[in-house]
Amino acid sequence: MVMVRPFEVGLVVRDLGPMERFYCDVIGCRPVRRSRVPVAVGGPAGLGGELDVVRLQVPSGGCVKLILPSSPAVPALVAHPLAGRAGLSYLTFCVDNVDPVVAALGAAGAKPCRDPVVVRAHGRRITFWADPEGNAVELVDDRGEESGPGRSN
Repeated sequence: MVMVRPFEVGLVVRDLGPMERFYCDVIGCRPVRRSRVPVAVGGPAGLGGELDVVRLQVPSGGCVKLILPSSPAVPALVAHPLAGRAGLSYLTFCVDNVDPVVAALGAAGAKPCRDPVVVRAHGRRITFWADPEGNAVELVDDRGEESGPGRSN
């Protein structure tokens, strides 16, 4: 098997507007396509019916697909710590400097998942925040100093 495009992740949302603004204005993604998946496709594909999809290009490659189902989505269970449950727990974005993003996140009303907000480990700085619907987002840069046993991905 040969991968032919960068990785994509689908994120089911309850409200497209705030989520698109968050991932574009704060994280730096760019909307590249909007589409509607009809029930004739979404049902048999196992997606549960009709969906609105906004594809957001991640600046470094890859795509975040914001998916709004026609029926309300069931809220995800939140586990603390983030690695406290099996399955997808957070999205990671590698950036050149977390500082301006952390400032933008705070200004946008986002909440850090933990204190201290930024953790240094193995030459990286790592910070976890909740998006407008509570999904965890990790930001990582390589500007940290070696300190401690932790390491992100």
